[in-house]
Amino acid sequence: MDLDSRSMTSEPASPMNGAGEEKTEAASELSSPAFHSRDSGFFERGIKTMLSIRKSKQSLNKEKGKEGTGTWKGKRLSLRLSKSYDEKKNTVCNGVEDIGEKIEAESIQGKPLSVMEINELIQKGQLLEAFANIKYLEDETITERDAEKYKDNPQELVRKSKDVDLLYNSITNMIQSIVVGTLEHPTVENATLTSLVTLIAREEAAHPNTGNAAGPGSDLLGTPRKWREEWKEAINESARKRVLRVPMASKEEESSWLDLHLGFLQKCLSEDLLKIKLSVKKCYPEEYQVCDVYVEAFHKAIASHLQDLSRRPLEFNELYTLLDWVANVYRSELFLGHPDLKPEVKTENLSLLLAPADWDKLKTDYIASAKGKIKSYFGNILRLEVTEKWEKEVHPEVKENLYHSSLSFDIQTIIGEHMKISGVISRSLEMKMLELCLAELQEFIPRFGEEFMAWSTAQDSPIFAPCFAAYINSFHDLASGLETMFKVNTEELQKILEALTRNFTNIFFNKLRTKVQPLLKKILTKDWIFATERPDSLASAVSQFSKHLQHMREPTGQELLRDVHKYVVKEYIMQVIKPRRKMNRETRQQGSDSDWLLPAIHHIADIIGEKKKDKIKEYVKELCQHYPDIRKEHVLAVLALRGLGHTRRAAILRQGYHALESPDGGECSTLFAEIDAPLIISCF
Repeated sequence: MDLDSRSMTSEPASPMNGAGEEKTEAASELSSPAFHSRDSGFFERGIKTMLSIRKSKQSLNKEKGKEGTGTWKGKRLSLRLSKSYDEKKNTVCNGVEDIGEKIEAESIQGKPLSVMEINELIQKGQLLEAFANIKYLEDETITERDAEKYKDNPQELVRKSKDVDLLYNSITNMIQSIVVGTLEHPTVENATLTSLVTLIAREEAAHPNTGNAAGPGSDLLGTPRKWREEWKEAINESARKRVLRVPMASKEEESSWLDLHLGFLQKCLSEDLLKIKLSVKKCYPEEYQVCDVYVEAFHKAIASHLQDLSRRPLEFNELYTLLDWVANVYRSELFLGHPDLKPEVKTENLSLLLAPADWDKLKTDYIASAKGKIKSYFGNILRLEVTEKWEKEVHPEVKENLYHSSLSFDIQTIIGEHMKISGVISRSLEMKMLELCLAELQEFIPRFGEEFMAWSTAQDSPIFAPCFAAYINSFHDLASGLETMFKVNTEELQKILEALTRNFTNIFFNKLRTKVQPLLKKILTKDWIFATERPDSLASAVSQFSKHLQHMREPTGQELLRDVHKYVVKEYIMQVIKPRRKMNRETRQQGSDSDWLLPAIHHIADIIGEKKKDKIKEYVKELCQHYPDIRKEHVLAVLALRGLGHTRRAAILRQGYHALESPDGGECSTLFAEIDAPLIISCF
């Protein structure tokens, strides 16, 4: 700090005028041109001042018969200088030590320097000489105080004590300035740092730490100045300033501002630490542990800076960048763990870069931000299906005889990638990401299903059945992949997929009914009998629509195909056994050869077309054996369709219907249970 007339003599208001007068004198001296032009070179004035101090001190001690309190002795420091230093720099560093030894060896001769002259030395950086003069002034004041010289003028003692304190504070400010400037300049001023170490050592020797805290007034005299602590604090301040000085663009200027900023931070501080290791460390004794002090200072500065960054409104990518830098970059070989910084830079004893609460909040914000990101990704999948496939009616690919959709792959890729990057931060974050993805997936699948059903209901697209099969395949693969790749319990997801499959299947059968009902109604009509409308048209319609099920993954595809056959057979039989106008046997035979579906059709066709009435009962037995749920009303209806009389129908029913007593669980055992039998007058 600059020492001016006001700061040197400021004190509480007093009725005494002596101090005020000296303030005016001090101000006049400080502003005098002669003062600023006065030569105060280090080598000449330093020696003369120390000689003067020593001589005056000896004179005082002789008169009082004792030594004044607070005397100091210099401490010669042995510094290990690097062989790589320039010889010139070695000469400068050694010259400082030589001057220190000369000052220590001789006494000050002549008049001691004034407060203003001492302050001028400080401002010029001649701190050793300034300290010697301040110490002389301090010892002189202490001696005069002990001699009760200021008994009648205590304000004078306060003024002189404050001048000493302000001068020491001025040196403290210079120490801070030197330390802060150490990393500012391209090269390290070795002589300055060596002189600084000497200064700190001499102050510690001159003011042994007695544990007494500095108090007001004269109590400041002789108290330790703790310049080594000030040195450490200056390093902390230097680190703080250098961290805050690292370039940082705004989000508006650069979207990847945080990534760039952390890169600059990494580069700038790595260069600083390397400079400390190679140059700064050599100017200090081993006891200073310079590298450790600087690393700790930078660590605290970075921690504070990251805490500020983490409290900004960060987006998903920015949150991840910050998490990754803290977890993986900071202590790695990319930064503090770089081989060039070893072994001086140690990371094992550093505290957490972010406090647990800040770290947890950062992870929580990341997961919260990821929620919107995952929802957006799933939404993009749906949008692409609508615009690139449904609207353009793109037929799904067939791979390994199965309709293929990229749906499962896309979803698993999204989940896998986000789990992977989250796992790089921590295992717990990886699991939280998986939970989030599954929750979003359970919302996405029903939304996807609603969109698909709305689209398929609104129009009769030729790609509906292939897409239906492809999506069922893909969702099956998705559930299987989540179980095997991500070790997920898919119980809840399976329920959602089952509901989706039922909804898709209902639409499939609705579309099937729309296609086959007009054809079913034509069975046994005049056009149908006389080949204008043949059963082949029904077969063709059903086959064309249901053939896509053969490209659906088992067992779902096969189960749906059986349901289709069952539906058509049931509808066919219902049409066949409806009471109609009377037909002769030949006419009925013409319409009984539609044997392209299930055994029920074969049996009914055999019964209707059989000329030998004795064989009819065998066909009835086979029909009952294949379909244990067939009721006598169904059998009577088929026999009536054959044109048999009441007595004959009753006889055949008695001989063939006993098969119901021991059903064999045929493959379509519920077929007839779902068919309403027409009203036939029973023979029982």
